[in-house]
Order: sequence, then structure tokens, then C-alpha cells
Amino acid sequence: MMGRQGNEQDKLFYSFNLDDHVPRTHLLRGIDRYFELDGLREHLAPHYSHTGRPSIDPELMIRMLIVGYCFGIRSERRLCEEVHLNLAYRWFCRLGLEEAVPNHSTFSKNRHGRFRDCGALRHVFESVRRRCMREGLVEGEGFAVDASVVKADANRARGVPGSEAIDWHQEDVPSRAVQEYLSALEQENPTPSTTWSPLHYPNESRSLIPPHATPPRRVDLHSSLTRQTI
Repeated sequence: MMGRQGNEQDKLFYSFNLDDHVPRTHLLRGIDRYFELDGLREHLAPHYSHTGRPSIDPELMIRMLIVGYCFGIRSERRLCEEVHLNLAYRWFCRLGLEEAVPNHSTFSKNRHGRFRDCGALRHVFESVRRRCMREGLVEGEGFAVDASVVKADANRARGVPGSEAIDWHQEDVPSRAVQEYLSALEQENPTPSTTWSPLHYPNESRSLIPPHATPPRRVDLHSSLTRQTI
């Protein structure tokens, strides 16, 4: 028999626990386990007035910003909508079902105001880093950089061999960043004339290279004259 959803009459009492509806494997549960904002309110206290209406809890705004960062929500207006609808986001932000989500304009005012003046985001970052170091998640001895591979703006048909000097005065003088890059490149990759090669020392190559071994391949450097202002 086909069923029909009943209980159309409003209930007087509800029993609802947000914690029961957030999966144990959810990303925000792992973050909440190590995420702490101890000292945030004391750090921001000098930038709030002692009179007037209570402000939006700064810890709530920080937690909402963490949600936006973790799930790629860059729009503050959309972030408020997602926190309003998503139960896991509400749980992480310590918001009940009846509690209102702050207006999106509140984030802009605080980011460009007191959060920037007192370095609140840096305070949060340093506190999270200390906690991660205590838990053994970060050693604090190195760092990683997320980078993208970008095709070089260089034209092989417009260049000179690496062994030849480049007359940069033929065109505009390159920027300081380009000069430093070329200097570092030359130190790390000296021209073939300054490195050992059996082509330069044919007598020694007979004793250093085993019989029937293939001599090392000579790689000539090629400097491109195509430059981009940095």
C-alpha cells in the first residue's frame, strides 16, 4: 500500500540534537578536535566598546571564516546562506537551530576594521600552529609552498647560446628580478666551458671513462632574449 507522509499538525515539543546529525568522519569534526580560540576575546577586548549593545561573537565569525576557507566559499553572502542551511556548519559554529546567522556585511566591517587593526587573524593562525605542534602534526622545521607550473614566456628562436655574452643594452634594461634570476641561474648552471667534459680533455677521458661506456652528453645552454617586466 502506498504510504503518505503524516503528522501535518505542528508539534509542541521537538527533540533535536545537532551532534547526532553530523557524521563522525566529517572534516569539521577533525578540525574542531584541535581548533581552539583561547584568548581571542581577550585579544580583541581593547577594540570593543564597554557600552552599547553586545556585538556579534567574534569566535562565531572566525569559525564561519574557517568553514568558508575549508569548503572554498569565497563569497561572504553565500557563506552566511550555507551556514544557515547546513547542519554541520551550524554545529561547528556553535549555532542552534533557532539562532540567527550574522549578516554578511558584518564580516566586511570587521575584516577591514578591528580584525585588521589588532591582527586577529594572525593571532588565530599562531594559536592553531602552536596547537598543531603540540599534537605532533607540525614540526616547525620546514615549510611547503603550493605552486603552479607556468609556461615560460621565452622564444627559442630569439636567443643566443649560453656561452656568449648578452648585450642587454640593445633593448631596455631588464628589471632587478630578472637580473637576480639570471645571476642565480648562472651560479647553479655554469656554462659547459667551465665544467669538465671529455670533449675538453680527450687524454684524461680515456682513463676516467670505462671501456665501451657512452661519453656524457653535452648540454649547451641557450639564453632567451624574451623578457617580461616584473
